[in-house]
Amino acid sequence: MKKLLIPIMIIAICIAFYEENKSEKNTYIIIIAIVIFMFGMMRLSSKTPSKNQEKEEENV
Repeated sequence: MKKLLIPIMIIAICIAFYEENKSEKNTYIIIIAIVIFMFGMMRLSSKTPSKNQEKEEENV
């Protein structure tokens, strides 16, 4: 899944930057690209353990 998310996120950001530099900007394309990027970041960061997870396990 990680191998699929990273290229999709890179493409979405490239499309957003390309659309931003055009003379006539399409806001909907930029918003969709940012939403795709944020969704990908959310999925990737959900696998990362929390810093406080070790402290919580010690308290139990």
